[in-house]
Amino acid sequence: MKLLRVKADGFKNCADNFEINLMAKSECAKDKEDCELLRIDEGLYVFNTVGIVGKNASGKTSALELLDWCYDLLSTFSLSGKGCGYHGVQLEMIFYLEKTLYKYTVVLDNTNTPEDRAVFKEQKLYCKRYNKQSPQQIIAGEWHEKPTALWDMAEDYSILRFILKEPAVREIYYDALMEVEEGYGFTYQLMKLMGLDPGYLNRIIPIFDRNISEIRQVDETHYILIYQGAERNYSGRELLRFLSGGTTKGMNLYILAVMSLTVGFDLLVDEIESCLHKTHVKNLIMLYKDRKVNRKNATLIFSTHDSELLDLFNRGDSIWVAHSEGKIVIENIYDKYGSCPGYLKSRFYQELFDSVADYEAMMNLKRMLMQ
Repeated sequence: MKLLRVKADGFKNCADNFEINLMAKSECAKDKEDCELLRIDEGLYVFNTVGIVGKNASGKTSALELLDWCYDLLSTFSLSGKGCGYHGVQLEMIFYLEKTLYKYTVVLDNTNTPEDRAVFKEQKLYCKRYNKQSPQQIIAGEWHEKPTALWDMAEDYSILRFILKEPAVREIYYDALMEVEEGYGFTYQLMKLMGLDPGYLNRIIPIFDRNISEIRQVDETHYILIYQGAERNYSGRELLRFLSGGTTKGMNLYILAVMSLTVGFDLLVDEIESCLHKTHVKNLIMLYKDRKVNRKNATLIFSTHDSELLDLFNRGDSIWVAHSEGKIVIENIYDKYGSCPGYLKSRFYQELFDSVADYEAMMNLKRMLMQ
């Protein structure tokens, strides 16, 4: 299963027809497949890495959250605990599964539910057989509606369950608060769920702190840390306080990436450069671009303030720029400017998009401090 396109109306502060298209738009080389593309079927490619860039309050996080909502629908067939209203949000998703394309539309509500849980209204499901179609043909081509009148579902469960059958981990969303709210317990729980070899964690540890030779979980709330050869026993909270923020985020993020790459689910990361050395961020991105490592068609989708990370991308159609001028909009570099030969992507981003930090506002603050 692969998510291909998302469109939303009424989502948070986003403009209507807010769309993120994850299908490759520029041509793939005829003689060899592009190292940044994942081949889903003949002629159908998505990206192994997607970057969403913009300044503070530009809407990068909102774009990731919209994708997270859609992945939740595809994973658990429900929406809950998102911390914002569902009322009036209209979603449209296109995804690929087993030689078939599906389009799902729904109107969300939660006015009559006591919990933070979405109710699904006006659900419709369309499908068609995939037969080497361009992204334009996939979106605009003829769809056949699947009758849903006989699908008896609770109002807070999506009819996608009838297609996807069983819940599955299709994505994990890693934001800046995960290591604080969830700690290491969430990571270890996922490692057990995925059957991941604990040896991966001990390979990751030296990348961020060579003083640590091993971390081992004792139970759900306690851990053994071997630090400079000495064994120490910590609660989860104590471990978070003892280790640096960069070590905690790096270890958790890298182990999630290992799960993503070995199992094949997609990983969403908000502000990927937060607390991490730039080299660690670049190395993580390059793991997803390496065909010998990324053998299960996993995709890394991340937001960033750091335009230099764009120079790791050869393609423009996998880079999105977020803006907020009253309403959040998101633009694809390839859609707006084509392939832009001769430009470093970072320079292109800084010169042609109004998305860098506001220098004049900073100078106004400096002048006030100098008075």
